[in-house]
Amino acid sequence: MEDTIAAIATAIGEAGIGIVRMSGEKAVSIAEKLFFSPKGKKISNMKSFTSAYGYFINPETGEKIDEVIVSVMRAPHTYTKEDIVEFSCHGGIIAVKSLLEIILRHGARLAEPGEFTKRAFLNGRIDLSQAEAVIDLIRAKTEKGMKVAFNQLSGELARKIKEINGDLLVMLAHLEALIDFPEHDIEELAVSEIKIKCEEILNQLNSLISSSEQGKIYRDGITTVIIGKPNVGKSSLLNALLRENRAIVTDIPGTTRDIIEEVVNIRGIPLKLIDTAGIRETDNLIEQIGVSKTKEIIGQADLIFYVLDAGTGILSEDKEIIPLLKDKKLIILVNKSDLDVDKVDYEYLTQEIPQGRILKISVLTGFGLDRLEEEIVRVTDQGIEIKGSQIIVSNIRHKEALLKAKDSLEAVLDTIEAGLPLDFLTIDLRNAWEYLGEITGESLTEDIIDSIFSRFCIGK
Repeated sequence: MEDTIAAIATAIGEAGIGIVRMSGEKAVSIAEKLFFSPKGKKISNMKSFTSAYGYFINPETGEKIDEVIVSVMRAPHTYTKEDIVEFSCHGGIIAVKSLLEIILRHGARLAEPGEFTKRAFLNGRIDLSQAEAVIDLIRAKTEKGMKVAFNQLSGELARKIKEINGDLLVMLAHLEALIDFPEHDIEELAVSEIKIKCEEILNQLNSLISSSEQGKIYRDGITTVIIGKPNVGKSSLLNALLRENRAIVTDIPGTTRDIIEEVVNIRGIPLKLIDTAGIRETDNLIEQIGVSKTKEIIGQADLIFYVLDAGTGILSEDKEIIPLLKDKKLIILVNKSDLDVDKVDYEYLTQEIPQGRILKISVLTGFGLDRLEEEIVRVTDQGIEIKGSQIIVSNIRHKEALLKAKDSLEAVLDTIEAGLPLDFLTIDLRNAWEYLGEITGESLTEDIIDSIFSRFCIGK
């Protein structure tokens, strides 16, 4: 790659420092023109992984723009396997933008989203699964999510996939040799060995696929919708779980008229909490839209908190909600249980929505919220500790590739069972190899690769 790219590598805003990064064969020569050292240091003479203090200057005017620390990292032992130069300046929008604009005027171009990581992939430093782990690590919502992403970044998944693909290639080579140089006396033995190996690989694929539900939760979080009739404490519950006043709480029914989303870490599980408009008949057009949105988002929920009022019991408005909860994973929360009155018909609840676990809580006093957290862990089956280099598949693209590879290997076993010619086996084995290669990037088209990196932030 002949061009040199540049971008701001730190978040835009006020901070202690800001970093502008360059990568490419001209990174050092461009930086040389823009850096002045009071001690006469030249960037071209600096060793790899060393830094120097000085000033970033505008070579057109000779003006000093900012005090900086310049860091030089030389190919091939860098993130991109290219020369990298980074300027650390004072944090703030104006400082970093000023540096970037001058760098772009002197030979670099603005990096595309994820282009630094894309170059690391294209230059062979990391495979595609590791590249995708970079963005997962940045976006991790909990320590467990970060651990899953880090294991993938470390290459654990890639090593497993390459090991399986190596076995598939050995089988393919063996089969093709039998087809080209038939030895009928050993064909039956070879097919028997392939059957055993395919079954072993299927077990490994099933193990990876089974981890994907857990991985999806750690990566994306559990979409958790809080529903109930107006004024039962839905917004108060959101605020209590977030431990901040995010939603407006009043005694006036219908205060929440739009969807409020926040992410909270519950014992290592990221919950994407969605506070919804109370479901009821209303003449208010804005509230009607909010109720319509609530009904729509219930269908997208992984988990539902159905909130009832112990003081009023189950009213007609509650009974309108219950049909929407059939076959949904939910926890029924009877709020205001600190009061002496409990009018809830529990027998009716267990008959109508038997899958719902009932908990008595008081959002006002905090009663029952610890039990709610325990129940969240239980119903999501995610109380498993991530150990060492345990491989957990967290990317939906990877899961789909694994499922396709599994289907291909099952087709191999069906072909063996049917006694079809060896050529049929090679087709499905090669398909399995290609599907698994999509995970590491060995068998993906350029369009798909571009699409993956377009989801990255600029500067990474």
